[in-house]
Amino acid sequence: MLDKNYDAAAVEPRIYETWEGKGAFKAGAGAKPGAAPFSIVIPPPNVTGSLHMGHALNNTLQDVLVRFERMRGKDVLWQVGLDHAGIATQMVVERQMAERQEPNRRDIGRDAFVEKVWKWKGESGGTIIGQLKRLGASADWSRERFTMDEGLSKAVLKVFVELYRGGLIYKDKRLVNWDPKLETAISDLEVLQVETKGKLYHFRYPIEGKTFDPDDATTYITVATTRPETMLGDTAVAVHPEDERYQAFVAAGAHAILPLVGRRIPIVADEYSDPEKGSGAVKITPAHDFNDFEVGKRHTLPMISVLDRQANITIAGNAEFLEGLATTAALSDTITALDGLDRFAARNAVVAMLEEQGYLAEIEDHGHTVPHGDRGGVPIEPFLTEQWYVDAHTLAQPAIASVREGRTDFVPKNWEKTYFEWMENIQPWCISRQLWWGHQIPAWYGPDGKVFVAYDEDEAEQLAAEHYGAATKLTRDEDVLDTWFSSALWPFSTLGWPDRTNELARYYPTSVLITGFDIIFFWVARMMMMGLYFMKDENGTPVEPFKDVYIHALVRDEKGAKMSKSKGNVIDPLSLIDEYGADALRFTLTAMAAQGRDIKLATSRVEGYRNFATKLWNASRFAEMNGATRNGDFDPTTAKERLNRWIVTETTRTARAVTEALEAYRFNDAANALYRFVWNSFCDWYLELVKPVLNGEDEAAKAETRATIGWTLDRIVTLLHPFMPFITEELWDRTADEGSSRDSLLVLTDWPVLDFEDEAAAAEINWLVDLISSVRSVRSEINVPPGAMVPLVIVGASAETSARLATHDTLIKRLARASEITSADAPPKGAVQTVLGEATIALPLAGVIDLDAERARLGKELDKAAKEIGKIEAKLGNENFVSRAPEEVIEEQRERLAEAQELTSKIKAALERLKD
Repeated sequence: MLDKNYDAAAVEPRIYETWEGKGAFKAGAGAKPGAAPFSIVIPPPNVTGSLHMGHALNNTLQDVLVRFERMRGKDVLWQVGLDHAGIATQMVVERQMAERQEPNRRDIGRDAFVEKVWKWKGESGGTIIGQLKRLGASADWSRERFTMDEGLSKAVLKVFVELYRGGLIYKDKRLVNWDPKLETAISDLEVLQVETKGKLYHFRYPIEGKTFDPDDATTYITVATTRPETMLGDTAVAVHPEDERYQAFVAAGAHAILPLVGRRIPIVADEYSDPEKGSGAVKITPAHDFNDFEVGKRHTLPMISVLDRQANITIAGNAEFLEGLATTAALSDTITALDGLDRFAARNAVVAMLEEQGYLAEIEDHGHTVPHGDRGGVPIEPFLTEQWYVDAHTLAQPAIASVREGRTDFVPKNWEKTYFEWMENIQPWCISRQLWWGHQIPAWYGPDGKVFVAYDEDEAEQLAAEHYGAATKLTRDEDVLDTWFSSALWPFSTLGWPDRTNELARYYPTSVLITGFDIIFFWVARMMMMGLYFMKDENGTPVEPFKDVYIHALVRDEKGAKMSKSKGNVIDPLSLIDEYGADALRFTLTAMAAQGRDIKLATSRVEGYRNFATKLWNASRFAEMNGATRNGDFDPTTAKERLNRWIVTETTRTARAVTEALEAYRFNDAANALYRFVWNSFCDWYLELVKPVLNGEDEAAKAETRATIGWTLDRIVTLLHPFMPFITEELWDRTADEGSSRDSLLVLTDWPVLDFEDEAAAAEINWLVDLISSVRSVRSEINVPPGAMVPLVIVGASAETSARLATHDTLIKRLARASEITSADAPPKGAVQTVLGEATIALPLAGVIDLDAERARLGKELDKAAKEIGKIEAKLGNENFVSRAPEEVIEEQRERLAEAQELTSKIKAALERLKD
């Protein structure tokens, strides 16, 4: 006997333990003989990570597909694992060492520190794996991989060496995002744009050959900057080639003199300068600004770095800085005053010195975004340094063709435009990081700096001996590879590559990748590039790592704002699981996962879908109490009762709709089709409509109806299983035929493939449902008391409708609260009307409600709604409001407007019904 209430907290861990104990998630579990493979790789979460709502959405969608395809009998592998998360993990361990007052990493040395990280990983890493299990993720945990494990490290080594020897990895001196706190290069994804109230400083740069006079604008050119400290590395002033104010300077090859330094810097024409902004002249610091770096390359400008790895001023003894400068007292004063200062202290000092010498023209308040390192938490610096790079442009070309020619498809399709825009303008990929935790770059240096890339130190020494003619001492590169380098190999390295394993042959290429839009560039594109370069079929043709790429949207708060700790609007998925159960959270996320539309998550939605689970549980209890047990011999196609043939037909249609939606990655359509069928068709209508049968005297009809209920519930829990796996598995187990058990776990049960449809039965019962729903709706709109019995007058009914009315007379009267049902040539006076098909249904309400009072009430409601509409439209029509308000606030107003307009339509419809 089912318990009165479903206890998710007690059931979920027990069910999950059963699945794991029976090996239900292992690759190939439940596969039919000769089944096609279906494989998917998890976007590897950081080893330091904890489940957030983005993880919950991403893994729920993956699990829905995996369970669906497993039940369809395919040979399924959901490959899982963790990313070693270079910066994040190193920071966690260093912080732990500091808290314990242990020597820092530089004191204990690299080997000892890396050993500590491995120890931390063994003790504390991978918490998220347990959290994914709580969510219900049915991955093959026996195949869990780690981007630093032995096999993946072997793959990383082979890829680096082969790309280097193929001329696709090289060293270069370029600008990178530099985190001066962590003293490492970081990727664009690790950079946060922070809105900052700063200053814009306007400086006067004297024109060479003219006596500087701050009161004479012909003797200087004005530039502006938010980072005055970088002016020490300026090597040009740029103006737009069509800016007439400066064309004479450019034509004459004029120079400005850099204040405080004395460096001659050319005034160059470049379209980067915007004539409409400020003076139209821009200072160019190629070594400290990404845009300036490109200008510097175009004009062959010197690239002078004036900051060190910790973002302190370094100009004393700096050969690049001092080159071409005359030794003067002014220069010596500058070096003495500024060398060694922190960048922000230097900023203040530079401004003060320029002001004292008359070079400061103006300081204005200036709001702008300042890039910060997401881990270090300090402003990053564009930093000119020698790093390792991948020739991404060359690798990108086959990856572009794969998508353009349809071998890999993005869903939704619009993300292909984003992919192409980035891939067609791709820059060299910086893959080196100044960390200790990660894959150490397999490069060794000779005494003259000659580099030897090899599989191990022995091979490097052999290469060096061949080069130098004798055994030579080598020094290994201390840098490690960007974490994204190893994760770019994920679809094939996790399957055993570079070894030719059975899993690699069976499950590569993978079927679909499910991920967020924010890592299309950093992960999806790079997996495409690496997969196409290293994975070939038997004919040597490159093979894409996945056929489809499904890009899911963001999970936002209920008002549409992005979740962030600073806003205090972060919703913890684990807390929701604790309160409502994993099934409720999963169904919420799936039901709201419309393609291309962000999810506005409210706790009330999760609560609502918990109620859906409760509804299913209660329906199963109702079935049990009415003797509707499973009958394995029952064939629903032989059912004679109209209601039973209808629900079997609707089950078939729902199974088809869910299957087609999942095949097209329309997760929300699949979930909502199930919700409507289970809540409305089955629970609210079918179980209500068959009560007279279950309580009647016709034993044959009773037996058939009980069997139909049991058969339908079996299909419901099967169809719902990918979305709500825990409650469905529990119901599957607990509702077996009395004294018997199921042949298999639900997770390994066949997906319903149904084809029975009785069009006539479906049309008749759906008409009945629509009739009762219409009457109930009209009664609700005009405030008819729930207990009031109102006659129904049918006008213009066809013979078919009349027959249906006669057949279902008793049901209609009971469920529509109708005192009688009659036919007439015209509606009675004082009756409200609604149309169903060819017939008009009239409800005579004279004497039941005060029609004049109801009209007055509705009129007031209409006026109130009109005022609300006017108020919102005024707001949305106010350019000042629209330009200043956050997007989520504007969206909230639009939603309120739509709701008010919908309410207005309903009120008008109700008033129309009350016309004389």
